[in-house]
Amino acid sequence: MLSERRSLLPVVAAAMILDGRVLVQQRPEGSSLAGLWEFPGGKIEPGESPEAALARELDEELGVGVDPATLAPLTFASAPLADRHLVLLLYRLDTWQGTPEPRHASALAWADLAMLRSLPMPPADLPFLTVLEQLLV
Repeated sequence: MLSERRSLLPVVAAAMILDGRVLVQQRPEGSSLAGLWEFPGGKIEPGESPEAALARELDEELGVGVDPATLAPLTFASAPLADRHLVLLLYRLDTWQGTPEPRHASALAWADLAMLRSLPMPPADLPFLTVLEQLLV
């Protein structure tokens, strides 16, 4: 049986790693999935490369500067949504300019693996924890 065709929603996210911890942000009240913790990032705009989109999103969301060339593809997740299909690309990021601040989030946290596993996260982000387990030890 063929599955229903849905348009793709390409999204990028960053595993910003510092001292064995990764940055996560809490989705603000009034947003979809409010209160859940996620990796910073966002939608890819038409005509944008994934790396350029992630650098733009990190500037908008956190106020940090990122050279797209320093983003290293890490893994991806795929999940059906109500009307589209999410493809979430996760990049590793070890260098950036500035100090992250929660411009579009309720809070930020530098989380080690134990903390990551205890935080409520969107289902699409959960597969990333296995990959990050290898990086955060």
